[in-house]
Amino acid sequence: MSIWKDQNPARKDSIPLPPEPVRDAPATAADFSPTTTAPPRAVPAASNEREPKESLIAADLTIEGKIEGTGHVRIAGKFKGDVNVQGDLTIETGAKLNGGVRAKKVTIAGELEGNIEAASRVELLSSGVIIGDLKAGSLTVAAGSRMRGQADFGWDDSKAASSSKSSGKETGNDAAS
Repeated sequence: MSIWKDQNPARKDSIPLPPEPVRDAPATAADFSPTTTAPPRAVPAASNEREPKESLIAADLTIEGKIEGTGHVRIAGKFKGDVNVQGDLTIETGAKLNGGVRAKKVTIAGELEGNIEAASRVELLSSGVIIGDLKAGSLTVAAGSRMRGQADFGWDDSKAASSSKSSGKETGNDAAS
């Protein structure tokens, strides 16, 4: 005799069998009674409006190469090479960057040895050092910061290009003569 074919009623001292699965009952009539529901939750923004990610070069790293992309970059270590990002660049206190920079916003608390070629905004914090030229839409300089180079700011690109061609920009090195 096999257990699975046993048709005898279950005894009280035996282990009960699991209940039969519930089958969906056929739909009889639709219920159109009013119900209260919570308001829909906010849907995350579309993929083209996402917050850019931030990449970090940690304080104990030294990297040589080139950085290009759309996100934000934070340098806390040492980097030698050009940085070309559509996001923000932050150079932390104690960090050093040797190379050219193109970014939307540049914040310098460490040291930059190179040119900032195109930025809408540059912030030079009190511990920041720039050795090189910069072109920016706006420049904020904190007391105690240092810079050696030429700074062009407050001009939009079309005005700056026409004024440099017509006036022949000076380099600022004629102070020694």
